Amino acid sequence: MSALAVVPEEVRARLVVRFGPEAGAWCAGLPELVDALAARWGLAVREAGGGGTSRVFRCARLADGAAVWLKLTPDSAVAGQEAAALGAWRELPSVVRLLAEDAASGALLLADVAPGTPLRASGWRPAEVAGLLGALRSVPVDGVALPPLAERLDFLFELTGRRAPGVPTADARALARELTGGGAPVALVHGDLHPANVLLGPDGPVAIDPRACLGDPDFDLVDWALDGVADRPALTARIAELAALVPGADVERVLAWCRATAVVIAGPRLAAGRRDAGTHFLRELAGL
Repeated sequence: MSALAVVPEEVRARLVVRFGPEAGAWCAGLPELVDALAARWGLAVREAGGGGTSRVFRCARLADGAAVWLKLTPDSAVAGQEAAALGAWRELPSVVRLLAEDAASGALLLADVAPGTPLRASGWRPAEVAGLLGALRSVPVDGVALPPLAERLDFLFELTGRRAPGVPTADARALARELTGGGAPVALVHGDLHPANVLLGPDGPVAIDPRACLGDPDFDLVDWALDGVADRPALTARIAELAALVPGADVERVLAWCRATAVVIAGPRLAAGRRDAGTHFLRELAGL
């Protein structure tokens, strides 16, 4: 049994908040699952990590020593949706490459991205990510089986309610329903595209960890519009710069999406007691 696959208690607690009590049993069985997948795919497990939705293991492929990543989640539907999106984006060098999958086990095998520094740590400029943002929305969606963006939003608002009880979301939900009601092209949406989920690759930024859905691609610009912004003039300028660089982006819709989702970002920050300028602006933008 791989000791690296034993889930720390604090990580187990986060997974239970995200997926429910059944995630506890999944964590208990994870070492055996990792061993089985490593044997099937010819891997040596080297390091463990992950966040609130998955466990990720850095592995060496026994056949050639190449670095690869084994990603596992308690929810097989989440794994299946990520695999479907990565398959649709398979021709894009700006998206991590899927090597193998066992969605029923919640498992994906992913190529390494080198050097792999998240843009959150290295810093970024709109011109640096514009190509990625444009490429993601450019692929055909015919035959791609993914839930609608409205479903993703319902989940985000429900999760905000669990993480930040008492923070009102009714107005944001109403605006989100209006935005998903029509008026925008339907594209493949990453759904969780922020600077920590984009890595520096050999040929530019590479997106990882999609929470993929189908809907308005301007939703994927929200985190880039809001990152590091602390007042309305700065937000207006950032949105204008992004929209000028990303074909098809609409300034008014991006701003509306920022307003609709500001509570999702602000809620947990407020619950944690943060009072920095960025959080204050998010609170103001959300109408809290």
